[in-house]
Amino acid sequence: MTTTRATTSVSAPPLPPDLEDLLRRLRLPHIRRHAPEIVATAKAQRWEPAEVLKALFAEEVAGRERSALATRRAAAGFPTGKTFQAWQPGASSIPPPTQQALRTLEWVHRRENLVVCGPSGTGKTFLLEALGQHAVEQGLKVAWFTLEDLGVLLRRHRADDTVTKAIARVLRADVVVVDDIGLLPVAADAAEGLYRLVDAAYEKRSIAISSNLHPSGFDELMPKTLATATVDRLLHHAHICQTSGDSVRLTQALAGQGVSPLT
Repeated sequence: MTTTRATTSVSAPPLPPDLEDLLRRLRLPHIRRHAPEIVATAKAQRWEPAEVLKALFAEEVAGRERSALATRRAAAGFPTGKTFQAWQPGASSIPPPTQQALRTLEWVHRRENLVVCGPSGTGKTFLLEALGQHAVEQGLKVAWFTLEDLGVLLRRHRADDTVTKAIARVLRADVVVVDDIGLLPVAADAAEGLYRLVDAAYEKRSIAISSNLHPSGFDELMPKTLATATVDRLLHHAHICQTSGDSVRLTQALAGQGVSPLT
C-alpha cells in the first residue's frame, strides 16, 4: 500500500479546535501542521483509514528527523557549513580509496581517531568539516573546537574545579574535532585542554584533528612531557592522512577564482 499526496489543489479546512488541542498536548506538531491537507486529500481520493494514519505519522517522523538534524548541526558549531557536495576528491592529495573509507564512518563507530596533517591550504579543515557534516546527517553528534576554544573552556571551569565535568559534557559527542593545530603558539591552558580531552576520550570517543605539523612534532608547540602523553594516546588507535601540494586557496586566488569579477 502506497500513499501519495494529491497533485491538484485540495481545499484544506482547519482541524476542529478539540483535535488541534489534542495534537498539541500530545506534542505532535508536524501532524498538526500537515493534517488539514492530508485529511482533505484523503477525502478527495477516498483513502483507506490506514493510509491516512500512515501519511500522518510519516510527516511526524520526517519532521522530527529534520528538527533533530538541525539541532545536531547547530550544536556541532561547524565553522563554515562546507559539505561533500562542494568537495572535489581529485583535488585532494589523500588517495580516493582512503577518502571513501573515511566517509563510511566505520572509524567513528570503532572509536578510532583521525589525524589530517599537512601544509596550509591543502584541504584539511574542509575534509574534517565535510566528514563532520556527514556524521551529523547519519545521526551522530559532533563537537568542533580550536585549541584556543579548549583553552577558554579550561580557564572557565578551573575556578570552580569543574574541568572534568566540562570535558565529560564535550565527550557526549561521538566525534570531537580540534582544528588548525600548529598555526599559532599553544598557550599552557590550551595544551592542557588538548591533553585532557584526548586522555578522557581514549578508547571511548573519536578525536579528529587537523594540523600543520605531524603529531610527532607537537613537542615544538607544547611542553615535551605533555606532548608525549597526548600523542601517545592520540595515535594509538588513529588513522593518519598527510596532505601535500600547493595551497588550493592561493592557487584559486592567483587564477582569479577567489572572487567574482567586478562589473
